[in-house]
Amino acid sequence: MDSPHGAAVTAENFGLKGPRGWVFRGVGVDARPGSLIAVEGPSGSGRTCLLLALTGRMKATEGHAEIAGHRLPKHMAAVRRIAALGPVTSVNELDQSLTVAEQLREGALLQRRYEGPVRALLRPRAERRTTAAARIEAALASAGLDLATLPKGPRTSVRDLERLEAVRLSVAIALLGSPRLLALDDLDLKLPDAERAEAWTMLRSIAARGTTVLAVCSDAPDDATVLRTGPAATEAAGRPADTTGPAAEEDAQDTQDTQDAEDAEDAEDTDDTKGADDALAEARRA
Repeated sequence: MDSPHGAAVTAENFGLKGPRGWVFRGVGVDARPGSLIAVEGPSGSGRTCLLLALTGRMKATEGHAEIAGHRLPKHMAAVRRIAALGPVTSVNELDQSLTVAEQLREGALLQRRYEGPVRALLRPRAERRTTAAARIEAALASAGLDLATLPKGPRTSVRDLERLEAVRLSVAIALLGSPRLLALDDLDLKLPDAERAEAWTMLRSIAARGTTVLAVCSDAPDDATVLRTGPAATEAAGRPADTTGPAAEEDAQDTQDTQDAEDAEDAEDTDDTKGADDALAEARRA
């Protein structure tokens, strides 16, 4: 789906510290709307936490970022309204018990319930169904998912999808809300080289239509704006690499326990500073 007003993404000295050290630190970027941004680094190096921080789902503890002019960490709620999550493990996963059609209908319903104008809920049921069907069709086309190619068409169970098909479905659901920023985790996980290339081609086409794309990966393509996580990236910023490894992403969740007092400065985010559980719940809803 077209999103002609993508989000500019900038950051300066952006970092997040947990009880046992820095999850990521010294992140800087200056990307125009419609950019393809890759967060590159080894698993456990804070990639997912950086993605969640840049989309307003986790609160950074150092520096600042701006997404479409909304400053982080102060205006997290405003960023969440314009940033949609594709697949993110433990935050925004597909429901394996549903069929593809059911998952799409649920995504359209949630988008209308939480993001659409109130007057949309008052439209006749037939009109709402027609509008939802058109949005779903456009989102599927943007994600490159042809339901006719699935084993049982739209009745195919989500659990039976191949990895790339599941990624495309998650992206399609995220695009239902016409976001200015699309973010997804572990893009190249368990994908052979050919399918990895197809996934990047899909994201390039979405970015070319105006939506800024932020994707976590192990190996970024040459044409992407790259943010690197891990010891080398931290040291390059002129700071010691305090903490990396599998525990790093758990540290970021722990930092949410201290958010209440800090976010009181911004009434917009008051309800979103109740600890890691609330932050992740908000991410799933968004």
